[in-house]
Amino acid sequence: MKPHQKMLLGISAGAVAGLVCNAVFGSADWLIWLVEHVTNPLGQIFIRLLLMLVVPLLFSALVVGVAELDLKQVGRLGARTLGYTVVFSVISVLIGLLLVNTLRPGDGLSDEARALARTGTTIKAAPPPGDTSMGALFMSMVPTNPLKAAADGDMIGLIVFSLIFGLGLALTPGEPAQRLKDVIQGLYDVMMKLIDGVLQLAPVGVGALLFSMTARLGFHILGQLASYVGVVLLALSIHMFVVYSLSVRFLGGRNPVEFFRSCRLAIVTAFSTSSSSATLPTALKVAEENLKLPRNVSRFVLTAGSAMNQNGTALFEGVTVLFLAQVYGVPLDLTQQATIMFICVLAGIGTAGVPAGSIPVIAMILGMFHIPVEGLGLILGVDRFLDMCRTVLNVTGDLAAAVYVSRGEPSDRPVGEEAAQSPTA
Repeated sequence: MKPHQKMLLGISAGAVAGLVCNAVFGSADWLIWLVEHVTNPLGQIFIRLLLMLVVPLLFSALVVGVAELDLKQVGRLGARTLGYTVVFSVISVLIGLLLVNTLRPGDGLSDEARALARTGTTIKAAPPPGDTSMGALFMSMVPTNPLKAAADGDMIGLIVFSLIFGLGLALTPGEPAQRLKDVIQGLYDVMMKLIDGVLQLAPVGVGALLFSMTARLGFHILGQLASYVGVVLLALSIHMFVVYSLSVRFLGGRNPVEFFRSCRLAIVTAFSTSSSSATLPTALKVAEENLKLPRNVSRFVLTAGSAMNQNGTALFEGVTVLFLAQVYGVPLDLTQQATIMFICVLAGIGTAGVPAGSIPVIAMILGMFHIPVEGLGLILGVDRFLDMCRTVLNVTGDLAAAVYVSRGEPSDRPVGEEAAQSPTA
């Protein structure tokens, strides 16, 4: 079986087994013990194994990618990547806001569903944006300590350091610099080999994750919040299959069907892990082996995109804030909604690419507009499922951006490899 087929089998088996156990046994003590002590730890170990590889992979991929570029390319690639990210983040949030204003999923929610918010769950809000000037924004991107940035999960700070390090390596002549470059290339090769090993565990890991989620929740919570879930899924689907298809076709010059077929492994990994960061290794593998993009360009775009190009997260945050405003009857005029859109675009660039990374940001936005923060209790039950779906959009967006930025860039592949047929995912 192909890797994505094994993963889909794990997802299906885990989800079906969890739903059956939830329906037949409910909240039996043995089922709770199984989830807490066996399946959930097993799934979390799989995610941790992927996240463990992200920092060395991101550093080595960016450094080698930049060092192999013509220095004139770096500014052009950066500008194209950032421009793509901002434009498509705005489009994603606009789609979400348009649908939530048109369909109004928060109107008429039952008292039983509102009671879900009173679960005693407290959410620590992200700090509100302070100085939003352009100078302050750029200053916050430059880390004073790159090791601390890596340890704190500040991926943008680590990306900036890696870019600067790669530029320095490209500008430094001599044999010692070349040996250092070879060592970092070796680090990248080792990380990719380890990723192959971790992906062998994927069917078991993702099956355990899905079993844990469905055994706890079943279908009940989805029924209570069906309108909200439906609006989020509709918005994500429109952006993925309409907007990104148009992007791949007209900006990337590729067949959208072939694009999605080549991205299957990354899409399934994103769905199962709920983490853009954890999916980065697989996305790099897909870009190089399936999409046949120039290695230096794909490494540059995908590593930056894993932290910055999170269209699904921006869309989800905007829909959720307006949904909860409707639930609690808090009116928001066009100016306030435009402000929410701006914050969501910025948050999509800075939100941690890990499961539930957007929840503290949503709590911060709710507090800014005097919407009851405890309303987040309504969505916590379905957030894991929606997180899986929006991560798919984030990762697909990274690959679509890489296709666009790669168009017209010189290939760094041997002639024979360039002509070889792309393998299936």
